[in-house]
Amino acid sequence: MTHLWSSSCQQRLSYDTLSNLALALIDGTVFEIVQGLLEIQHLTEKNLYNQRLKLHSEHRALKQELLKKHKEALQSCKTHNMAVLRAAQQRELEALEQRVKDEQRMMDEKIVLELDQKVIDQQNTLEKAGVPGFYITTNPQELTLQMNLLELILKMQQKVCESGSC
Repeated sequence: MTHLWSSSCQQRLSYDTLSNLALALIDGTVFEIVQGLLEIQHLTEKNLYNQRLKLHSEHRALKQELLKKHKEALQSCKTHNMAVLRAAQQRELEALEQRVKDEQRMMDEKIVLELDQKVIDQQNTLEKAGVPGFYITTNPQELTLQMNLLELILKMQQKVCESGSC
């Protein structure tokens, strides 16, 4: 049998925790809850990815539009005004690039916050369902332990399904 966890993780999972987890899984409700949480997470991730893609596309269109405007202005510009126009266009382009950078950073921060909230929602749901080892935490070691527990639950669900009991 392959080991899912490092020895430090195994030490943190007591026999009681594993026994209680096995009992919680008996009726299949926890499998359904985990499957539902997984589906919600995938939909959330897909939605956030599409939002970020849309923002990136909008930014690309803005930059193309600005460059087209600049090209047209340069074509109709008198030679003696060329240096002034190029400097103004450079400032305008830099301002747009700063705006794009700021908006992307804000979008990324929004995504991280939304994913963090999803984790809290999942922890809360699993805790309320009585799944041992689940409670709201931001401790990286505890989060790793919870992810390993979820992986174990999913592997157990897969084994149950393979045996035809799904």
